[in-house]
Amino acid sequence: MKCSVYKKCNGCQLMNMDYTEQLRFKEIKCVRSLGKYGRVEKIVPMENPYHYRNKVQTVFRKDRRGNLISGIYQSSTGGIVGVNSCLLENEKASAIVADIKKLIKKYRIFVYNPANETGFLHHVLIRSGFKSGEIMVVLATREEKFDQRNNFVKDLVELHPQITSIVQTIGKSEKLILGKHQKVLFGKPYIEDILCGLRFKISANSFYQINPVQTEKLYTKAIELADLKGKETVIDAYCGIGTIGLIASKNAKKVIAVENNKDAVKNAKENAQINGIKNVEFYCADASDFLKSYSEENKADVVFLDPPRMGSTPKFLHSVLKVNPKKIVYISCNPETQGRDLYTLVKGGYKVKNICPFDMFPFTNHCECIAILSKENIK
Repeated sequence: MKCSVYKKCNGCQLMNMDYTEQLRFKEIKCVRSLGKYGRVEKIVPMENPYHYRNKVQTVFRKDRRGNLISGIYQSSTGGIVGVNSCLLENEKASAIVADIKKLIKKYRIFVYNPANETGFLHHVLIRSGFKSGEIMVVLATREEKFDQRNNFVKDLVELHPQITSIVQTIGKSEKLILGKHQKVLFGKPYIEDILCGLRFKISANSFYQINPVQTEKLYTKAIELADLKGKETVIDAYCGIGTIGLIASKNAKKVIAVENNKDAVKNAKENAQINGIKNVEFYCADASDFLKSYSEENKADVVFLDPPRMGSTPKFLHSVLKVNPKKIVYISCNPETQGRDLYTLVKGGYKVKNICPFDMFPFTNHCECIAILSKENIK
C-alpha cells in the first residue's frame, strides 16, 4: 500500500520501505544513539500501522486556477500539498474533511489567502477519541463573524452524527497554530477518551499522544519498569493533561505533577476529579525551578519525564539530579536528544537499566523510547 503524494508531502519519510524494514531502520537508529548506555531491546511494533493518527490538521487554500484544495504543509518548503486521503490519519476524520470541503463550496466560505492575508477559514483540526468514539472539529478562522455558522454546523452534524464538539478558534495565526480566543459552536468544549482504563478530557489545545494504541503499550511498559510498590513519591515532570502521572497514581503513594501550561494543568485537575484520583498534586510551574525548590526540603523516589522533541535542558537535568530519585523514567520521542541527556544523568551517578523503543509513528523516521535509570549503588 503506497501513498500517491508521499514524495511531495515528505511527511512519511519511510513510505518506500516495507514495515519490517522500517522497524529495523528504527532499531539501528536507537542503537546508534543509545547503545553505548546498554542493550536496546527489540522495538515494539504496531499490529496495524495504518490510520493511527487521532489528530488530523488540514489546510484549505485556492490553487492558481481558483480551485479549492485541502491538504498539508510540505515539510521541506512550507507549500501546500493537496491530500484527499492519508494512510496515517483516522479514516473518519478524512471523511469529515471531505465533507467540510463540500460545505465550503456550498456556503461560499472564503479560505485564507496568504498572499494578501484575506479570507476567513485558515485550517481545520479534528480530534478523535479512539475508545470513546467522540469527535471534535476545530475551525481555525481569522475573524469571529461567521454568517453561515448555523447552517454549516447543522449540515456537518447531520452528515457525521459522531461529532460531539465543534469549536471555532479565532486568530490571525500562521501555519497550524490555533487562535487564543475560542468559541463553542456545538456540543462541549472538549472530547473524552479512555487510556489505560482512565478517562481523559481533551480540549482543542491539549497535548495528547497521537497514537493511542501504542501509547497504552508505552505507558504500561514505563510503569511496569518503574516497579512501583505503592509506597513511592513520584514526580511527573512535563505532565501535560496528567496522563502518565494519573495512570501511575494507582501504584504510588503520591504523585507530584508539574506543567507550565495553565490550561493543561486545569485539564489535568479535571481529569483527576473525573477518575476519582486524590493522591496527585498538580503545580503550574517551570519544571526546572519547581524541582530545584522541591529538592531543598523534599525527596522523591521516581521521576517520570517526557520532554518535547528537543529534549530536556541542562538546567532541568541538574534539577532532577538535585532531587536524587532512586529511579528516573525518561520517555522520549527523539533518541538523539535522549542520548545527549542520558550522558548528563549518567555522569550524575545513574546507570541505564533498560532501553525500550516503540514504533509510535509508522512510516515516519520518528521513534519513541523509554530509558530506565537507577543510582549506580542500587542493585
